[in-house]
Amino acid sequence: MTGFGVLSLVTFFPLAGALFIATLNKEAKGNARWIALYTTLFTFGVSLYIWANFDKSASGFQFVEEMEWLGGSIKYKMGVDGISVLFVVLTAFLMPLCIIASWESIEDRVKEYMIAFLVLETLMIGVFCALDLLLFYLFFEGGLIPMFLIIGVWGGPRRVYASFKFFLYTLLGSVLMLIALMAMYWHAGTTDIPTLLTHNFPPDMQWWLWLAFFASFAVKMPMWPVHTWLPDAHVEAPTAGSVILAGILLKMGGYGFLRFSLPMFPVASQEFAPLVFTLSVVAIIYTSLVALAQEDVKKLIAYSSVAHMGFVTMGIFTFTVQGVDGAIFQMLSHGLVSAALFLCVGVVYDRVHTREIAAYGGLVNRMPMYGFVFMVFTLANVGLPGTSGFIGEFLTLLGAFKANTWVAFLATTGVVLSAAYALYLYRRMIFGPLEKPALRSITDLGYREVVVFTPLVLLVIFFGFYPAPLLDVTAVSVKKLVSNYEAAIKAASAMSVR
Repeated sequence: MTGFGVLSLVTFFPLAGALFIATLNKEAKGNARWIALYTTLFTFGVSLYIWANFDKSASGFQFVEEMEWLGGSIKYKMGVDGISVLFVVLTAFLMPLCIIASWESIEDRVKEYMIAFLVLETLMIGVFCALDLLLFYLFFEGGLIPMFLIIGVWGGPRRVYASFKFFLYTLLGSVLMLIALMAMYWHAGTTDIPTLLTHNFPPDMQWWLWLAFFASFAVKMPMWPVHTWLPDAHVEAPTAGSVILAGILLKMGGYGFLRFSLPMFPVASQEFAPLVFTLSVVAIIYTSLVALAQEDVKKLIAYSSVAHMGFVTMGIFTFTVQGVDGAIFQMLSHGLVSAALFLCVGVVYDRVHTREIAAYGGLVNRMPMYGFVFMVFTLANVGLPGTSGFIGEFLTLLGAFKANTWVAFLATTGVVLSAAYALYLYRRMIFGPLEKPALRSITDLGYREVVVFTPLVLLVIFFGFYPAPLLDVTAVSVKKLVSNYEAAIKAASAMSVR
């Protein structure tokens, strides 16, 4: 297919909404909110159309759009496969919830706030649809700018420090990726991602390319020890900013490993797998222990995100179908669960204006509905069977057990630690006597908050019992990825024997 199609629509429609909001008067706060909500709901509808019409039995890219762009070799090319299509749906699903969650809490510069979120949505969806290296890089890096503004303008007291730290960390890693992209273009003569997936880079070149991409993706995920920007960014970001940061932006690193590192640099991926396993296990155990010591609710959930991303990187580099399937499912599940947990924090923060765990206690007495919702997402975060959190962790551990039993054993300790910090947080905030004067008049979930949490609760439980709608979509692409990796490793070992 040539020209613009449904992927261009789902990618750029939020940008059109942002441009429309930009024409409004500054006083038209209500109009800006409604336009942003309708725009994101329409985008979500288009993403569901893509999912419904996606051919699960095909292994290649679908809905492909291609146009001449810069010269003869660099093209505007979009497409999705089983690995990327669900991330488009997840992004489009979370955005309307962010708009609704910000309805009353954001009163300052509402117009600019909605524009920033809609531009960010275009850039995030573009990352998962781009089939050209330069196009991917522009979307990947472009997302930094609206997120930088969201944290820096609408964030907490230390928002400027947090936003600059977030920007500099992620930009530094991506500069190395840009150099690698240029090297790949010079060697292969194209920036077309489907072509590059079949191109054989020399093993010594793969080594350097893998490290350059790793620098960018490891910071984005974030992996230990380049994770320190995340707790600061989460603490200072507004609630909706934290939702997008945890729900989507962290997943770009994992998606990058699956799209570039494994299929394009298989020999280097195999050589660096022990390094990734080590960093993943350290992240799972260390950040879980750090989470236990936190006194700030947002920081605790932020550190738990780093631990859960450790399961993702571990699963990806097991090079097994179960491990990669589990990593993708874990990213999708974490996108729902962590987003919901940050929304839960936002609910009480809007009422009490503090994130200190010690400021709460006995909330179940005044907020029984909130206590139930918070319980569902806490247990999903722990990985309780019957929630979506269990499926991803179980599959990644299964893949790790096939690859290295010690890695699986050490990672399993992280499951125990996650139960410790999550249940400890829940007990301190929800149970116990209602002693704090500020909490005696606190109100339970309102209509708007129920609208936000209901789909999240239903999806987390539904996919916990019936994960097939997600796993069926990824199955063919994951099998192709793993089989191509195994074939490349066999060919490389045969060449080395000669």
